[in-house]
Amino acid sequence: MSRSLPLVTAAERRNRLARRHRLAPSARAATVAEAADAVVALHATDAATVYLSARARLTEGGPPAIEQALYEDVSLVRLLSMRNTLFAVSSELAPYVDSSTARGIAAKERRSLLKHLDEDGQGLDADWLASAEAAALDALDAAGPSTGSQLSAAVPALRQKITVGRGKKYEAQTGVATRVIRLLAADGRIRRDRPRGSWTSSQFRWVHTRPWPAVPVPEARAEIARRWLRAYGPATEADLKWWTGWTLTEVRKALAAVGPDEVRLEDGGTALVSPGDTVAEPAPEPWAALLPGLDPSSMGWADRSFHLDPAHRPALFDYAGNIGPTVWWNGEIVGGWAQRPGGEVVWRLLADPGREAAAAITAEAARLADWVGDARITPRFRTPLERELTA
Repeated sequence: MSRSLPLVTAAERRNRLARRHRLAPSARAATVAEAADAVVALHATDAATVYLSARARLTEGGPPAIEQALYEDVSLVRLLSMRNTLFAVSSELAPYVDSSTARGIAAKERRSLLKHLDEDGQGLDADWLASAEAAALDALDAAGPSTGSQLSAAVPALRQKITVGRGKKYEAQTGVATRVIRLLAADGRIRRDRPRGSWTSSQFRWVHTRPWPAVPVPEARAEIARRWLRAYGPATEADLKWWTGWTLTEVRKALAAVGPDEVRLEDGGTALVSPGDTVAEPAPEPWAALLPGLDPSSMGWADRSFHLDPAHRPALFDYAGNIGPTVWWNGEIVGGWAQRPGGEVVWRLLADPGREAAAAITAEAARLADWVGDARITPRFRTPLERELTA
């Protein structure tokens, strides 16, 4: 007789999301690091996303509490990592993210830059690059936190220009400063410090720092897979491959080290959960959330059908597949929101979740507007609904 796999319903998956992603009010986190760990990593391509994603998961604390975690306590750090994308992770998890993913990206970035330097034909090579990197670090040691422009002013090598794609129709002359700074950050030798302007700004200053302690790659990938399964399971190999950007072989090796259990889904498919994580998840209290574009709860799976009606995708996603600001009710995406130039938080429901939901969403929008205060949020990746709401 074939074994019968435990069934995890779509409703139970939404219940898990509510508690494990710290979105139900009774499940919210006490610290910024706890909020990030709950979803493994916070998307950080858009500076405001880190703040708004953390806000939705915290019991209390405004932007200064998140700034303190990022720039004073350094309990939350930004790393170029999964899918070659910028994420913010807890300092406890950072060595695992660094070894599992960021190291490989850094090596690829270095090979790419050296290739461009070689093709440029000015005699710039690995020795020149090492000298430019050392000069940038010396400048940071001398001047303290500095923007890319300030570093370029202080280090002549960073003002060097090269020609990329020489002789081809896409030939272009470009400066090396951004590439060198990106490489130093990918190597963990510098990190982003307070930006110029408000917490919504991406014009970061940089500080010299030490690389993260090395963790054996198999161990690091297994730890990432273990945490991800706990936060996002039930999920599939395809989901983890999409989320990490690892190869299928790397995904399978990491999962094998974790030893997940298999469960049935309502659509007839199967998925994976953490070992022993098959107990039914009861519903939390009713909850509403306004999450920013690229929030982890919106982006955690390749297949999001258990919380997102496919009919809503055209309004909520841009052409590249980035999801914009979303309105949630009890674990389902029911609409989108935006902030108008005058500061008003507005939203539109794409489904009718009922009166209780409408009242809770109204209250949550007021809470968000109060939290944001005088800041203005314009997502980096703009979607049709967000544009309509701000028009």
